[in-house]
Amino acid sequence: MRIGFVGLGRMGANMVRRLVRDGHEVVAFNRTPEKTQEIIAEGAEGAFSLDELVAKLPAPRTVWVMVPAGDATEAMVVDLLGLLAAGDAIVDGGNTNFHDDVRRHAMAAAKGVRYVDAGVSGGIWGLENGYCLMVGGDGEAVAPLEPAFRTLAPPDGYAHVGGPGAGHYVKMVHNGIEYGLMQAYAEGFEIMHASAYDLDLAAIAGIWRYGSVVRSWLLDLLYDALGKSPEFAGIKGWVADSGEGRWTVQEAIDRDVPAPVITLALQARFRSRQDESYGAKVLAALRNEFGGHPVKAE
Repeated sequence: MRIGFVGLGRMGANMVRRLVRDGHEVVAFNRTPEKTQEIIAEGAEGAFSLDELVAKLPAPRTVWVMVPAGDATEAMVVDLLGLLAAGDAIVDGGNTNFHDDVRRHAMAAAKGVRYVDAGVSGGIWGLENGYCLMVGGDGEAVAPLEPAFRTLAPPDGYAHVGGPGAGHYVKMVHNGIEYGLMQAYAEGFEIMHASAYDLDLAAIAGIWRYGSVVRSWLLDLLYDALGKSPEFAGIKGWVADSGEGRWTVQEAIDRDVPAPVITLALQARFRSRQDESYGAKVLAALRNEFGGHPVKAE
């Protein structure tokens, strides 16, 4: 199929490459023209403005948006709605909040434009391994796009999971689960790192990948990272979050669903960003006040 693609970052550019390799015709646009030139050299057709991109697509047009969630995606959707016509489709593949999808679906529908939300997982490895695709939207909007979805996903790695917003809703929960898994690995390996035994953590991660009930792709990646530097030289223990963990915790609260593991994993990320915790100072001061327990000076 012929498809427009906006956003050629690490994920977006590799998605275009995967589409081109499977014979799709991709018209690619990035606000940084150098990125567009790079992907042209790899078989995509380039556009250097949204107007040019839309003009190069036959009706009904499909434009996949792969830009940062939030204001950037909002602005791009608004701009595209000013250029597209009834019957055209927008696919948002970023990490959008599902509430925004529901709103944008209504905005697009008012113009007769179809809106599809695609939760995408696979990271920088997706070019070779494929991307897990969790797609939301109306069935009549999703069905014509399935050739592209099936190219991007590995076998059995794509599903139309529900109506508008459902794709990003499922991706949100997926990322919340990821937070918990990563935190469990981090804590387990820190316990072993602190133990009285001289443990080869890379070797342990290595054997756990075969036959163990805790084997996973995350463990494969941890094994690779430990092989590069067992002490993670040059890496500061400061952990960001993309927002989806927060949204998952908020959804759990809104639905009265207990989610202590995901919630604590999110809080652990917040704690990682504090060079010195004021709360920890409060605890130390209180122990000193009520029990005379010693404190450490700064």
